[in-house]
This record gives sequence, structure tokens and C-alpha cells, in this order.
Amino acid sequence: MSSPVILSIDQGTTSTRAVVYDPAAFRVLGTAQQELEQHYPRDGWVEHEPEEIWYAVARTVREALAAAGTPTVAAIGITNQRETVVVWDRAADRPVHRAIVWQDRRTTDFCRARAADQPWLRGKTGLVLDPYFSATKLRWLFDNRPELKRAAERGDLACGTIDSFLIWRLTGGRVHATDTTNASRTLLFDIHTLQWDDDLLRYFGVPRAVLPEVKPSAADFGTTAGLDFLPDGVPIRGVAGDQQAALFGQCAFGPGAAKCTYGTGAFFLMHTGDTPVASGHQLLTTVAAMTGARPQYALEGAVFVAGAAVQWLRDGLHLFRTAADVERLARESNPAEPVLFVPGFVGLGAPHWVPEGPRRDLRADPRDDRRRPRPRGLGRCRFPGRRPDRRGTQGSCPNRGR
Repeated sequence: MSSPVILSIDQGTTSTRAVVYDPAAFRVLGTAQQELEQHYPRDGWVEHEPEEIWYAVARTVREALAAAGTPTVAAIGITNQRETVVVWDRAADRPVHRAIVWQDRRTTDFCRARAADQPWLRGKTGLVLDPYFSATKLRWLFDNRPELKRAAERGDLACGTIDSFLIWRLTGGRVHATDTTNASRTLLFDIHTLQWDDDLLRYFGVPRAVLPEVKPSAADFGTTAGLDFLPDGVPIRGVAGDQQAALFGQCAFGPGAAKCTYGTGAFFLMHTGDTPVASGHQLLTTVAAMTGARPQYALEGAVFVAGAAVQWLRDGLHLFRTAADVERLARESNPAEPVLFVPGFVGLGAPHWVPEGPRRDLRADPRDDRRRPRPRGLGRCRFPGRRPDRRGTQGSCPNRGR
């Protein structure tokens, strides 16, 4: 009889993946992945359909378990795209709006008008006032859909980052929770008290009744119930935002250890220990994990576009059919060509924090042959990625040589 396995659900910006892992043998038994459609209703707006996300989770879990031989699942872990926010009706178990994605720029004017509040917000949250974070998205939604604000105040609605929505669905609507890493990306969470902050809730106009309970990253997030792809009673034992999960997945366990993950964007994180460290170089201070009584913290430099450049070349310029083709095409280009490409489609992250992206689509010069745009698009995920890396190691963390 096979030993029980761990089921990992990785819900990302461009795809959903399920992985079945045998902890006794230290090996992966089965995987499945499904791409996620991106919705762009207006210039600078990025949305996902929550039901499409849920369908992808169900499908990939089924396929991964089938590939693994349908083993017994001992526990579930969830990692997810951060900051993206979902609002749903508790009784109907139905989203009331598309998920507003972390890349979305619709709150740029709100953030620019309140730039003077940056020091106060950074002191509580470790973050900057930018459309990137969840609170500005909720503020926009409640301002533009006042009936949702009233429903939220009555307690009829629930909201959260993607992990909260998945926990709610996996537990049959019995658990509305998130973890400290995801909460620390909302601009509503005080990273010192580890609580939702009333002053921040008033500032952004978010009713407390709509928010999930915040738990440590390793905690009891309930058990599965009423699903057709998992049995009842499987416990959810671990939850973390994708970049914090990557920090520990790449063995950055102590102060000074760092990693840079290249996915949709590029994210540099440095572990700073059990006390938050303020950056003098416009990096973010964030919760890295909380598995015991005390949290661990990190400094983060976020670059919004990295692998998304490949998606743009494929879907925007139609230079190739599959993302895997890009390596061959890049090799055919001239690497010595003096090209600089700034990744400003959805604004700039660390250390610049420029919220507005371009006002028009970027397109290849029609006089170029089809090889010339390729290194330009790919180059933009390399140049800005250096800046947060350097900033993170310039006096921001003790023991950084470790």
C-alpha cells in the first residue's frame, strides 16, 4: 500500500498547477497544469474569472492525482498569486465581480492623489501606496459599486486574496481565512501587530466584516467538504503567497539568504530574521512566513514584468505559437544589438514605484524583420531585475554575507 501524499495547489497569474508529492520517498508522483485566460476590459485593467480559477484547480487536482495512481492525500498546501482580490456572496457562494489582478492599474489616480500618506502607510504595512496592492482594488470596487459596500457592511460578502477564495471553496464555505504572508500584501495589515488595522480599514473604506481570519502559514485551515474531486476530511495545513513560498523552497531559511524568482514578474526576496527591517532603497518589508509564535520577515524588490514579456511576444505580437519557441528565436537574434527595453506595461515596481503604464500598445517596428523584437522583449526582464537585487544587499540586512 502506498504511503499518504501531500497535494500542493499552486494558483498563479498565468496558470494553475497541482503537484502530488510523496514525502516518504522525496519525489513527485504526479503533476498537472492549466493556463489561465487573462481579461483586459480597459487599458491598464487586468482581471481573472474566479470560476475559471476554481475550475482549473478542480481539473488539475484530478489529473495530478490520476497520474499519481489516486493515492491517499494526507494534507493540502496552497500557494497563490498575491494581492489579486476576489469578492463573493457568502450565501450564494458566487463571485460578485471578476478578480482584480495584482497587475491592474485602475487605482493609479487614487494612489497619486495620496502620495503624501506614504510614510504613514509604510510604517504600518511595510508597503508603498501603489495599485499593486489589494486595498486600493477593494476601495475602487466599493466606490464604484456602492451596493457591494452596503452588502459588505451587512456581512453578506466575503473577500480575500486567491488563497482565501480557494480555502472557502475547498471547505464547502465553512472557513474564511488567509495566512500572514498574503495578509501582509493587502495594505490593510499591520506587520508589527499582525492584525487587520482599524485605521487602515477606515482609510481604504473596507468593512472589517468582509475580511478573512488571519492565521499562521502553517495552521489548521479546515478540511475538504462536498467536493467531487477530493474526499471529505482532507486537512489544509499550509498556505503562503507564491514568492514567500519560493523563498523557502529555494532554501533561504535564515537572515541574509536571498532568491530571485522569474515568473510572470521577477521578485527578489531577502530573509531578514524575526524583526521587520525598513529599507532605505524603496524595497518592501513583508512577512516571509509564520510557522510558530514569531513571524519571519523579508525585504522584497518586485519587478512586474519578466515572463509576461514572453506572453506579450506570443499573444500581442504573434511572433510564435508556444512559449517554448522563444529560446530558439532568441538564439537567432543578434545579442550585440544595442537595445534597451523598459518594462513599463503595468508601471514600474521597485525601486522606482511608477504606477502608470504606457497609454498605448507597444508594437514592433514594421520595418524590422521578425527576429528583431525578440531580444527587446526578453531584455526587459533582465535589466530592471538587477536594481532590486543590488538594493537588497546595500546595508538593508545584517548578516547579509551568510
